[in-house]
Amino acid sequence: MGERLTLPVPENLHATYAVALAAPPADPRGLARDQVARLVRPPLRDLVLGMLASPLLTLDLRPAREFPPLPMDLLAAYGASRAELGALSAASHLLAVRAAYRPGWPPAHEWAARAVAGAVGAALSMPVLDGFTPQILGRDRLERSLPGPDGTVRLTDWILLPHADGPHGFWFTTNGLARFGLPELLTENVPPTLVEAWGRVLNGLARRLLDLWVERLPAAELPVFVDLPEVVSVSLQDIAAAQGVEESMLREVSLRLRLDEPEGAAPAVLTVLAADDGPDRFDHLCAALFGPS
Repeated sequence: MGERLTLPVPENLHATYAVALAAPPADPRGLARDQVARLVRPPLRDLVLGMLASPLLTLDLRPAREFPPLPMDLLAAYGASRAELGALSAASHLLAVRAAYRPGWPPAHEWAARAVAGAVGAALSMPVLDGFTPQILGRDRLERSLPGPDGTVRLTDWILLPHADGPHGFWFTTNGLARFGLPELLTENVPPTLVEAWGRVLNGLARRLLDLWVERLPAAELPVFVDLPEVVSVSLQDIAAAQGVEESMLREVSLRLRLDEPEGAAPAVLTVLAADDGPDRFDHLCAALFGPS
């Protein structure tokens, strides 16, 4: 067993959001600037306006037919309502909001693009599509996901935990860590009785890995690679932090990560294993964190 995992650091990260429009606004950039100034609280407002005034954030307004077809079935599976899907289908135009930024903290590409799309969508009462997930973001959820005055966010507002039933249990794959430059997490063969508990464990692990990742990305020149520990401790505090709450109880478990490179063009993933493997590894880990029940 090795002690470190060496991960490449992307030069830039990209965020894409889309706003469905019943009719094209005359000045989309002016509308975005005015609505951000009115709706977004400082200090986030200054970051967003700075990105909006730079070439790092672009607005692409075109007839809807000129964009690739939207994945309606997937959007519905991820919770889009019939009314939201109807608004997307009826949209004459789409406004694509794209931003790029270096890895590290803050993730200005995501915060700025989501804030701009949300401000325009709120002004026009139209749905906002997160192109990464993909998922429709309701106004309340979108606003809640943006950082408050202290700059903190709930990681669970930025990642999803899709899971599917297989012949030997459930498969989990995170959807969202790549926003920050990390590989997604994968776990195989989770018992059905532990689906909810293991989802909480993966949320905490994602939070812990993101903290370790950001610590190793200096504000100056980015490194080409970053080393992360192969064995990572995940605590109840990490799980709580991912959900934007606090936890005083001191419990933690160790998890082992394996960097896997799938065949073809699929991106690398971090497969999550127990530090000490065994037939009841998931049961033991969840019991150690949450109690025997």
